[in-house]
Amino acid sequence: MKSEEFATAQKMKEFNIQSIDKALQASIQEKIDNLNKPKGSLGRLEELALQICLIQQTLEPSLAHPCHLLLGGDHGIEREGVSVSPREVTWQQMLNFTRGGGGVNMFCRQHGFKLRIVDVGVDHDFQIENGKLKIENYKVTRGTKNFLYEAAMTEEEYDRAIQIGSDLVDNCIAEGCRVLSIGEMGIANTSPSSIWMHLFCNIPLAECIGAGAGLNNEGILHKYEVLSKAVENFRVKSEELRVKNNSNHSESETNVNSSLFTLHSSLDEVIRSFGGFEMVAAIGAMLRAAEQHLIILVDGFIMTACALAATRLYPAAQDYMIFTHCGDESGHKKMLEAMEAKPLLHLGLRLGEGTGALCAFPIIDSAVRMVNEMNNFQNAQITKYF
Repeated sequence: MKSEEFATAQKMKEFNIQSIDKALQASIQEKIDNLNKPKGSLGRLEELALQICLIQQTLEPSLAHPCHLLLGGDHGIEREGVSVSPREVTWQQMLNFTRGGGGVNMFCRQHGFKLRIVDVGVDHDFQIENGKLKIENYKVTRGTKNFLYEAAMTEEEYDRAIQIGSDLVDNCIAEGCRVLSIGEMGIANTSPSSIWMHLFCNIPLAECIGAGAGLNNEGILHKYEVLSKAVENFRVKSEELRVKNNSNHSESETNVNSSLFTLHSSLDEVIRSFGGFEMVAAIGAMLRAAEQHLIILVDGFIMTACALAATRLYPAAQDYMIFTHCGDESGHKKMLEAMEAKPLLHLGLRLGEGTGALCAFPIIDSAVRMVNEMNNFQNAQITKYF
């Protein structure tokens, strides 16, 4: 689906993200085709192997030091009753993660990911335990504002959250990380995800809204009414700003400016008006990871929305993303289709935390092992029959 057009504002941090260099593609494909198997017989594994080799610009890819960022933040819109879970669940779960009791902990242990638990905007002051803070403190502030009435965050807070995500990735890279997955913990963060999907993909808002953590039909209707009003308020404010700005320009300048965008807002304004700090930090992490040619594992509905926003800012970033899971949240499948993304799994997961990405990791590992460890026809002394 065609997205609405938005102006691109100058951001405090710029990324240099290049489309993947495909000069090695023929050589990589030749290596894959000469493995001792029928051509194309390993299906998606072959596609994954090609993508990963291109990301790393090598015929011998590596998944060294996989890292999982678990980013936490609270949302002002939660005050409007758009989630069945109260906001204190955010900080309670964050503490649970420090004790190893969450789904994300189990899967990180299973698949050898280093887990980093990061407070980007949780509405809680975490205490130091045994002389060590187990949750990394990058708190911008204690939750976003209520976007029903005002922008979720200021420009300065938005820039700070982007920088936090970027810095976290640099820390992972310093430890040798080549593959990154990202998860989130933030009550009500399906609400900004739905709005981003609606605005960036031109999909009717009703088709973007689901049950979240377990809303019933009445709750979903209430959520739709709240988010519809928030979007309408944003449109009105954007139009007022456009009129004000255009009054300071000549008629010819006004005509040019009006043709540049539909909502009269920049991509950054749309993201910061509705997003959570954990979500914007995830965008910053994805963009820095793409800039540094890391493999990015994209989880469920919320992380796909972050990937959507990141690729609207820098389209080439999608080259570095592997979409791991399509969940049951209403609209997730449509958002993936709008991005022309093919998820690896559909397990009905809706936990968040990045669990879908972690569950998909063995498939990605198999793709890398295939290209690195399978013998070829010549070495195996098998007649190549195609």
